[in-house]
Amino acid sequence: MRLEHLHLVHFKNHSGADVSLGPQVNCFLGDNGSGKTNVLDAVHYLCFCKSYFNPIDAQNIAHGEPFMLVQGDFDRLDTKERVSCGVQRGAKKQFKRNDKPYKRLAEHIGRFPAVMIAPDDAELIQGGSEMRRKWMDAVISQYDRTYLEALIDVNKALVQRNALLRYFAENRTFDAGLLAPWNARIAPKAAVIAKARRSFVDSFLPGFLATYEEISGGAEQVGLTLTTHVSEDSEAIEAKMLAAQDEDRRLRRTTVGVHKDDVVFTLGDHALKRFGSQGQQKSFLVALRLAQLSFIEEATGVKPILLLDDIFDKIDEKRVEALMKRVTNGTFGQVFITDTHLGRIPDMFAATGADVRVFEVQSGEVIPQTVDA
Repeated sequence: MRLEHLHLVHFKNHSGADVSLGPQVNCFLGDNGSGKTNVLDAVHYLCFCKSYFNPIDAQNIAHGEPFMLVQGDFDRLDTKERVSCGVQRGAKKQFKRNDKPYKRLAEHIGRFPAVMIAPDDAELIQGGSEMRRKWMDAVISQYDRTYLEALIDVNKALVQRNALLRYFAENRTFDAGLLAPWNARIAPKAAVIAKARRSFVDSFLPGFLATYEEISGGAEQVGLTLTTHVSEDSEAIEAKMLAAQDEDRRLRRTTVGVHKDDVVFTLGDHALKRFGSQGQQKSFLVALRLAQLSFIEEATGVKPILLLDDIFDKIDEKRVEALMKRVTNGTFGQVFITDTHLGRIPDMFAATGADVRVFEVQSGEVIPQTVDA
């Protein structure tokens, strides 16, 4: 799969841009704040129906403008497809494939897979469990529609159940009978989620370990494990929710369920967050994302687009060079890269024979550059 053309109107600092893209490597170079990361974010919009950096659609409209448009022409499994996202202030987002609006955005997820590696990924290690659940959910949802539907349903039901618990507290009342239907609705969907997450971690781990060893040179042992307090049995989950209702009542929120799961990252026998060096953490994150890319390709049969934002902020130049060589050996599909240095990444590709397109980004303007042979 590849994105052949990108069209932007009033998207962040891009008043208008039409970019014809290469099938292999596309480099967007420019100063901080020039808009190069916004190009990658536009690609993310087309693949995931939302921004990677700011999920509030209206805040991605250029300042003072009434609307924004992100449109892309894809070649997916030798079929041409057009995807567009239009957002008007005060109106509902319009997301279309081949000029036909989606009834539900969930129908789009996984059709155009992509993987982003960005400086903000550090929050996967440093942040709370919600960040790692979102990562896991994003991967599984790209190849398992049943999982995505179950996740959406559980999240909606949890909002309602938690609202009911707050109502009880605010009105000094309690009725377990009103909680029971929500328990019955959540439990079977939670069982689907629990089973899919466990299967994912078991399947994902070998490829991740091999990728980390390749990146780090086998200098240390790492791992990731799923931690959960629920089983894959819906009746057991429902019973556990019933047993926890006094605690739920006290805390005004649902305390048991798959929404409490976490993925623990380890270095040797210790938590990576506490004992990993900055370099080890960066290598871990890059390996995690690259393994994610390979895993999604195997699960979907489609090579995801790889988005590398400011990669030199994540790993040293020697490892970046090794990564660039891997990018051109056929392992990956289409790649988008940003950098503040105008010549660094193109120079790394100079001897590889790769198809490299270079664009300089200046104040939201995307300018194609000529690459010397």
